[in-house]
Amino acid sequence: MKKLVPILAAAVLLAAFGEPTLTPVPDDNVRGVALGLFASDPSYDYGMLVDEIRGRGSTDVLVVVQWTQPNVWSSDIDASGPATAKNETVLRTIQQVNAAGMRATVMPIVRLQERTPTQWRGTIAADPDAWFDAYGTHLETLARTAETAGANRLLIGSELASLQKHDDHWRALIKRTRGVYSGTLSYSANWDAFEDVPFWDALDEVGVTGYFPVTHDDAWRAPKAKFEALRKRTKKPVIITEIGYPSHELAAQRPWDQFANSKPAPALQAKLYKRFCAEVEFPRDVDGAFFWNWFGFGGPGEVSFTPRGKPAAAVMESCLRRTTGEGK
Repeated sequence: MKKLVPILAAAVLLAAFGEPTLTPVPDDNVRGVALGLFASDPSYDYGMLVDEIRGRGSTDVLVVVQWTQPNVWSSDIDASGPATAKNETVLRTIQQVNAAGMRATVMPIVRLQERTPTQWRGTIAADPDAWFDAYGTHLETLARTAETAGANRLLIGSELASLQKHDDHWRALIKRTRGVYSGTLSYSANWDAFEDVPFWDALDEVGVTGYFPVTHDDAWRAPKAKFEALRKRTKKPVIITEIGYPSHELAAQRPWDQFANSKPAPALQAKLYKRFCAEVEFPRDVDGAFFWNWFGFGGPGEVSFTPRGKPAAAVMESCLRRTTGEGK
């Protein structure tokens, strides 16, 4: 009876929101923006943010769903608490993306409720059998929602570096997911742990976060060489699943760390956006990227990743439009 629950839930959601509407976009390159479903209200309507992203010239939206677990040793993953968007919210957001003429990619992330300064989802040390069993159940439900809503791509995980060695578990997870989801499958590996992921061959694309430190000239040269080598070895497209910078003074040294510094530096954030757009081209260097993350109120006085209300938003738009023939 348990296996019927996701199916019945998907049927209810489909009845409520109708058939997915897929609108073609200009080409296969991903020029996207991430949208974290991180509102305190699990039923929050993200339609306004979707419209804003479309207005910036995006072809794709990374719809991010967060799950939680107590600590790095736990396999108790919560995908139904107040920190997680409801299934109907996820479905509605995907359909809003499609209706706006963009493609939707869905990605779950795991956040720890308790952690030390060195602990995060990339250091999870739970029993792998128990953890993958729990994670797989939640991923199957999310995959069914993505299939129902017409999502173009599903990332099966994000930055789970310490768990990547469990190859058999990942291959079983991929097989299970393909049983309920027919779109493109990928995985988002951390910027310092993507070259030796053992299960790249079982996926359709390679996904890599782009939080490389950029403190010297030609800082993107080494990452681009690694992307090219990985393309050749895997014979698969490479997508930067997250590229962004917090708007604080240490963004170049610690681009992954929103909390590294509390002094706002919106001009530096814009400069780092511009540098990325100048040095990393689609599809010469990678097959696309998602800017992280169009969520929150933004504004020049805060230090989060969002470019909303900051100079970086205009730079992002110029980058997104540069291969569409718009905004030249």
